Amino acid sequence: MTTTTEPLTSDDVERELSRLRLYSPAMLNSTHSHRAFFYWLLGLFLVALLALFLPWQQNIQGTGVVTALRPQDRPQTLPAAIDGQIQQWYVREGQFVRRGDLIARISEVKEEYLDPQVVRRTAEQRDAKAASNANKRLAADALGSQMAALERGLVLELEQTRNQIRQYEADVRAAQADSAFAENQLERRRAVFDSGLVSLNDFQATQLKFQKAAADLAAKRAGLANARVELSAVEAEYEKEIVKVQADRAKTLADANDGAAEVAKLDSKVASLEVRHRFYEIRAPQDGYVIQAQRAGLGETIKAGDPIVTVQPAEPQQAVELFVKANDVPLIRQGDAVRLQFDGWPALQFAGWPSVSVGTFGGRVAVLDRVSSRDGQFRVLVTPDPGDEPWPAQVRMGSGVYGWTMLREVPVWFEVWRQLNGFPPSVAAPSGESGKSGGTTGKQGGKA
Repeated sequence: MTTTTEPLTSDDVERELSRLRLYSPAMLNSTHSHRAFFYWLLGLFLVALLALFLPWQQNIQGTGVVTALRPQDRPQTLPAAIDGQIQQWYVREGQFVRRGDLIARISEVKEEYLDPQVVRRTAEQRDAKAASNANKRLAADALGSQMAALERGLVLELEQTRNQIRQYEADVRAAQADSAFAENQLERRRAVFDSGLVSLNDFQATQLKFQKAAADLAAKRAGLANARVELSAVEAEYEKEIVKVQADRAKTLADANDGAAEVAKLDSKVASLEVRHRFYEIRAPQDGYVIQAQRAGLGETIKAGDPIVTVQPAEPQQAVELFVKANDVPLIRQGDAVRLQFDGWPALQFAGWPSVSVGTFGGRVAVLDRVSSRDGQFRVLVTPDPGDEPWPAQVRMGSGVYGWTMLREVPVWFEVWRQLNGFPPSVAAPSGESGKSGGTTGKQGGKA
């Protein structure tokens, strides 16, 4: 048998493949299939190339929770102001309470406050002390009047004694005149007696008159001296009495002042006891809901400062508490736009194209902390954007949130180049200036 080895043509190969039903090799050998595959690749390349020039919204991502903008709107734990025991509960968890509603009552445990009439008894002590203090002040006033009377008596006694001294001085002057006259008469009688013109009896009578005048003068002088001594004695005696009254009055006033201080202390104690009695009642500080009781049952002993119950305000001004990395903080400014996705709320988010996002909500940066809050991250408070859709009413305090702070709008190719090189996002130029990033002018972010 003779075998011929003629070369196979393409028609021969196609007939043989058709006979053997091998379609894959046939397709590889088909010019039409190659052309369609090429067109698909070319189309995908053109779409990818055009997509690189689409606008991309740069953003800073962060996670956080729903909170309240004002501190008074955040969940508030009510502590016990004093040591005590839980006596009775007046609410249940989840109950709505108005401001001032009674939540719980506690009883006293300290020995010095166990007397139920301690306020009244302390007030009685204060009133008794105040009455005693008033009497002491009346006594001080009486001593003051007595001192004034002594001063007036001293003036009168001194004036009376001075009058006596003046009378004694006048009598002394008269006695001196009489003594001088009697001495002159005696000298004359002596001269006459010596000449023998008068008798001895006449001379002795004149001499007796002189002696009486001298004795009277001596008596008047002694009386004047006694009057002057009496003047000093009266002044000393009255000064002694006045000083004694002054000392008694000063002591009485000091006792009254001490009593006034004691009354003030007792008054302060009464006020403190009245305030302490108000601490027996735990009342709602504002309208809200009782979230959780931190202490359970009755008779449980608590210390001052121990939490008793947590209350959530009824109508808080909601905000979102986002935490961002430290290297992203310089890129965020107050008023920047933020897109938010709440846990439990269906959403489809495109960070780079916020305009096509579904289920997200708008916000604005309200507060940017100046110090880190946790793990080196910084807290950003975001409030609802008044020009955007309101936040859902179903969102509760503490719900998780994922947020994007919107920055500049750049082409997709620039964002890819930035991500590959690890560069930070571009910062929008201040108002009135233009910023360039990679040759492309950016717009301050925020499509709602």
